[in-house]
Amino acid sequence: MEELKAKITESVEYINQKTKVKPKIAIILGTGLGRLAEDIERKQVIPYDDIPNFPISTAPGHSGNLVLGELGEKKVVAMQGRFHYYEGYSLEEITFPVRVMRKLGADTIVISNAAGGMNRFFNKGDLMLITDHINLFGNNPLIGPNDEELGPRFPDMSEAYNRQLIKLALEIAREEKIRLHQGIYAGLTGPNLETPAEYRFLIKIGADAVGMSTVPEVIVANHMGMKVLGISCITDLAIDGVIVQTKVEEILEAASQAERLMTKLVKRIIEKID
Repeated sequence: MEELKAKITESVEYINQKTKVKPKIAIILGTGLGRLAEDIERKQVIPYDDIPNFPISTAPGHSGNLVLGELGEKKVVAMQGRFHYYEGYSLEEITFPVRVMRKLGADTIVISNAAGGMNRFFNKGDLMLITDHINLFGNNPLIGPNDEELGPRFPDMSEAYNRQLIKLALEIAREEKIRLHQGIYAGLTGPNLETPAEYRFLIKIGADAVGMSTVPEVIVANHMGMKVLGISCITDLAIDGVIVQTKVEEILEAASQAERLMTKLVKRIIEKID
């Protein structure tokens, strides 16, 4: 744990040498949704491979930059691309940037992802506000020794996704006439997509969407006392366990098409966060 704190400190010190921005809001931009970073003003872009102790993103559609600047007159830090368990990283490595962004000053985090939709009311390209999640990674980023300076041994997850931020997102979606569902996100390791039987299982346990990220990051964000808002872009469908065959290229295309709405929604939310 001392080694983890030392790594966090080293990364934070390096980033602070590159920018004077003291972010209050962190953003993780998932598959095909990284262009929101282009709207950040007065920005400093730092490639992940320049930051001490940062992993390197290898997933399609992930640029691999940390972007600091202003969005809606708020100081922000954005991950333009994230890390996944299926890339071979540990959950500690995957969630390391969340800890760094918290130590940079961010106390709120907005997390986006691409997900497969299982709710029969969903269409490809829809957005889903995550109200809760199911951890099916078979692992947890908090396993091992705990340091109370980073967070409690047994963090409360009764409100893993902040209710006030959910309310704000719904209000803005209504104002902007953006179709925004609410649902439960199931996190699996990947990299394969699910089988029909697995989709039927996920539906039976209450999941509305499934993806290969987000859950570890949300656990660590809660561990460090951050307020979390999660939004999924529904890029493929398996309603009632019937898979609509989809190639990875089609998933990236669906995420790209939904990007305009996601960008508008997230920008407005950030503008309104106190």
